[in-house]
Amino acid sequence: MKERLQKLISARGLASRRKAEELITAGRVSVNGRPAALGDSADPETDDILVDGTPLPEINRRVYLMLHKPRGYVTTLSDEKGRKDVAQLVKDCPQRVYPIGRLDMDSEGLLLFTNDGAFANELMHPRHQVDKTYLVWVTGYGPGKEGLLEKPLVLDGYRIRPPVVRLLEAAGQKARLEITIHEGRNRQIRRMCQARGMTVTRLKRIREGAMELGNLGPGAWRYLTAEEVKKILPRDR
Repeated sequence: MKERLQKLISARGLASRRKAEELITAGRVSVNGRPAALGDSADPETDDILVDGTPLPEINRRVYLMLHKPRGYVTTLSDEKGRKDVAQLVKDCPQRVYPIGRLDMDSEGLLLFTNDGAFANELMHPRHQVDKTYLVWVTGYGPGKEGLLEKPLVLDGYRIRPPVVRLLEAAGQKARLEITIHEGRNRQIRRMCQARGMTVTRLKRIREGAMELGNLGPGAWRYLTAEEVKKILPRDR
């Protein structure tokens, strides 16, 4: 049965669907000896599909795991600048997995991985609006500034949905906040705080949808339980 190439590549755990599209566009995918084009379909049972000259791997069991990403690691599987990447932290996982979403290098906390491309795409799609909760340490704080973060704000020409903000503690111009956002704009919380006169000094994601970081230590990872996966998988899967 023929399927779009990006879907096939994603389902075999090689890359997310978006990354698979980039591989196709870059000419790194061929079908029966001919370079593939974006939008092409193929049947893995009858067609010879190669990525960088290598056949598609056999279908592995679907794997879902959670990593406590420390600061100082980039959310990529390799880095051309030689920086530490999150792939190094999950290299002992027997299946090849890739991150769902991102945490910037200076941020830490919960980061999900999978080899299930369809699941990753569903979770990242804007229509699902998966809430993400962070602990945020700031300077430049003043009484009532946490309320300013809940006021309307436009980033990149997009009016973000009002976050949920709780003040956990404050001492002078320093404070620790809990912020729940509903989108994932680039460096969203840092830019939100900057727009309200505060600077983020530490950022830690502690929750994503139904998943909680809990007491998982920095640099450690664990498999999600079947119950956890059921909570975040789309209902029709």
